[in-house]
Amino acid sequence: MLLVTGGAGFIGSNVVAALNDAGRSDVVVCDVLGHEGKWRNLAKRQLADVVPPPELAAWLKDRRLEAVIHLGAISETTATDGDLVIETNFRFSARLLDWCTANATPFIYASSAATYGDGTQGFGDDFSPSALKKLRPMNLYGWSKHLFDMVVAEKAARGEKLPPRWAGLKFFNVFGPNEYHKGAMMSVLARRFDDIRAGHVVQLFKSHRRGVEDGDQRRDFIYVDDVVRVMMWLLATPSVSGIFNVGTGTARSFKDLILAAYGALGAEPNIQYIDMPEAIRDSYQYFTQSEVDRLRGAGYNGGFTKLEEAVATYVKGYLNQPDRYR
Repeated sequence: MLLVTGGAGFIGSNVVAALNDAGRSDVVVCDVLGHEGKWRNLAKRQLADVVPPPELAAWLKDRRLEAVIHLGAISETTATDGDLVIETNFRFSARLLDWCTANATPFIYASSAATYGDGTQGFGDDFSPSALKKLRPMNLYGWSKHLFDMVVAEKAARGEKLPPRWAGLKFFNVFGPNEYHKGAMMSVLARRFDDIRAGHVVQLFKSHRRGVEDGDQRRDFIYVDDVVRVMMWLLATPSVSGIFNVGTGTARSFKDLILAAYGALGAEPNIQYIDMPEAIRDSYQYFTQSEVDRLRGAGYNGGFTKLEEAVATYVKGYLNQPDRYR
């Protein structure tokens, strides 16, 4: 039996789908389904149980699990309730880590590229405590993830007991099916797709930085299937532990992303550039690009999908279908 926290969410539901596709029906989801239709992310799945987070500690008592995949979190980069974010993203994670350690259960958890802050320290995946201490996350979400990375890294550096294998994954800009409940946190592609299909103008931010063209702000966009493939590999590779970047290693522009969607539909681009709100100009990231040397050095050779191919798969297989869910 495997536990997937956040299993009704975007990445979590895609992990559950992959486990089902691999023949696993003994999958337990821990999540809050709420009122935003998150249940639809699991409507095609086979589950052993759905456990609300407040009940998880009691549910885990005297139970044996094959692995815990911990993806549940408050993931909004605009979150402002510090107490709630720390309880959900940090303390809950610490309790799960302790349980997995005590019960010798493999533990895979979601960190985030938001831990890198504005990128001035680069995006190297050195998880030594000294390297992590140099990072300065720019928002509450990134800080909560960084705090937990620090706890795990310090334990590893001191040789303290940890689960038999463990991995923290710093996800970069993930996009793909089942992200529709995320509202403003959806990928730009998902938010703008209906306008693209309808022939309406699609607005992207102008650049307010010398040397960067409008729409050429860049991110390391990674398709969710690639992210899931990394986690499935980790589940099957008992020799690997550590904190790893999960991105393609190639930064692409928002303009590239939207043009790929037009290309997948065979439509004429209709892009307009608008001023970036002054409130976010000083903190806006113009570039993110993961370093994935450690992941490859650990033996991962699954590769990453080219942006145009990933967008075409998402558009044709999901966004442009009556049923967009996996």
